[in-house]
Amino acid sequence: MAAARNKQIRHPLFARVYPRINAFAEAHGALEHRRELLAGATGRIVEIGAGSGANFRHYPPEVEQVIAIEPEPRLRALAERAAADCPVPVEIRAGRAEALPVPDASVDGVVASLVLCSIADVPATLAEAARVLRPGGYLYFYEHIRSTRPALARRQRIVNVVWPLLGGGCNLTRNPEPAITAAGFTIERARHFDFLINSRTTPSSPCVIGVARKASSPAE
Repeated sequence: MAAARNKQIRHPLFARVYPRINAFAEAHGALEHRRELLAGATGRIVEIGAGSGANFRHYPPEVEQVIAIEPEPRLRALAERAAADCPVPVEIRAGRAEALPVPDASVDGVVASLVLCSIADVPATLAEAARVLRPGGYLYFYEHIRSTRPALARRQRIVNVVWPLLGGGCNLTRNPEPAITAAGFTIERARHFDFLINSRTTPSSPCVIGVARKASSPAE
């Protein structure tokens, strides 16, 4: 288990270009999405796949600590820099979402932000999120998803042949909400929308921002 937690994932090309991709997305609305995602976060938080730390500056003051997990070394170094300017304490840890280096029932929230699309084992990741959350804790998620419109979904399937190779393993055709429910969470809120770039739809436009809650007791 320790070896799995410490195993690194290397996407050197993607890690180099991702800050530019993120800056472009933030200039077209992603900043507001991140603020919406994190608005209700409180207490101790684990952020899985923290990337370059783009969420850090948007955590509200009610958050006591962020434990940021990132397996890609170049992105993790960028996250270290971002943590220095964060308004809340941030600790960066190497690790994988499928084997979080965090004790059981030790955090109040888990944040998954544009990461479930690229993780190899989504059910294992969500099981880990449930493990580290205290009873009644929250999963905050922001993901691009498979379109419900047949024409765009077909376009996504075609583009997805090469998309993961260029996007650090990112998939366009996933729908995380059934997996979140299957992991034992109750989705309390989910907003579906198209993230348009210059008023245009792209293969990654369909998105969801939501909150799911872990049961307070086994019988719940």
